[in-house]
Amino acid sequence: MKCPFCGCEESKVIDSRPTDENERIRRRRECVECSKRFTTYEVIEDVPIIVIKKDKSREVFDRTKILNGILRACKKRPVPATVLENAISEIETTLQSATDREVTSVRIGELIMEKLKDIDEVAYVRFASVYKAFDSATAFIEEISKLK
Repeated sequence: MKCPFCGCEESKVIDSRPTDENERIRRRRECVECSKRFTTYEVIEDVPIIVIKKDKSREVFDRTKILNGILRACKKRPVPATVLENAISEIETTLQSATDREVTSVRIGELIMEKLKDIDEVAYVRFASVYKAFDSATAFIEEISKLK
């Protein structure tokens, strides 16, 4: 951190604590050259994930949309809410850890289907039937046969 008084690029942290809102870290620093103290604030950079939809429009990633889709697929199925919440968190973590800040809705759908396949096969088939928009019973049967 560059000293605002002498321009030295080295300083040591004297004190570090979260701000009242717990959204930033306040650091008291001391310049190693001139020994003057100054305060810096550290903020986590929140870069949103942009979803590219099938019609090429773009929108900010919305976790609740995934939750609603999964809840519809798991309706009347014995799947605990904590399992669904963990699955959504894992999907979001996968997207956040990617280097690209843009993701296609197709990729998100694939991630959801991968999770649902492990959680509940009926929910997987329900989600796949809407997501893949089967145009015939044959396509539906082919998807079910992949589960075996």
